[in-house]
Amino acid sequence: MIEVILDTETTGLISGKDRIVEIACIELVNHFPSKKIFHQYLNPEGTKVTKGAFETHGYTDEFLSTKPKFKDIAKDFLDFIKDKKLIIHNADFDVGMINFELKKLNLAPIDKLQIIDTLKLAKEKLGGGSSVSLDALCKKFKIDYSLREKHTALLDCQLLAKVYIELIDKRELLLDLSETSKNNILNNQSISSPGIVIPISKEQKDEYIKFLKKNITNAFALEKEKNIN
Repeated sequence: MIEVILDTETTGLISGKDRIVEIACIELVNHFPSKKIFHQYLNPEGTKVTKGAFETHGYTDEFLSTKPKFKDIAKDFLDFIKDKKLIIHNADFDVGMINFELKKLNLAPIDKLQIIDTLKLAKEKLGGGSSVSLDALCKKFKIDYSLREKHTALLDCQLLAKVYIELIDKRELLLDLSETSKNNILNNQSISSPGIVIPISKEQKDEYIKFLKKNITNAFALEKEKNIN
């Protein structure tokens, strides 16, 4: 079984107006990360980042102005998710934003039958009285989300992969997944497994680490402690 964890960050919350500024996907094989990752910052083509969105993810208009446009990465993105189930938290929002971008390019929208919404899964599993935000679910399942001082699509995908395992009662995978997540976040290592591989360039890796160091206070606390010891 091949699935893809998917998340986006945007200029704001209005579908049909706001644009995607970051998109991340992590492939799962039998619920376990294969290390195939698609990750891209995007130029919102003149749509300004709202104050609320900036407070959420920290991406400035200046930072995004040099990034590729959605049309430049659309084919690679669609190839990466082709024929795979998409695991998304609050899928209506992300899919609405993605389909808006696809419509502008006269491309077919993502089929709702392709989607598993972990927000709905959480409500079914935990009941209507529980908070089902990503932070709340991480806290409930004792998943370390201390790096999530800012919302970034790639980090949120890493966290959602762990939450998803809990929601489908596959906890035995979490031990190996913890090590995989650390490697993917800090190293973005390339892989040799079959299929479509979208490697992250050294520039993308350095850019992401630079962003974490600037915006997330404790992002490399463990690394510093290791060096001290």
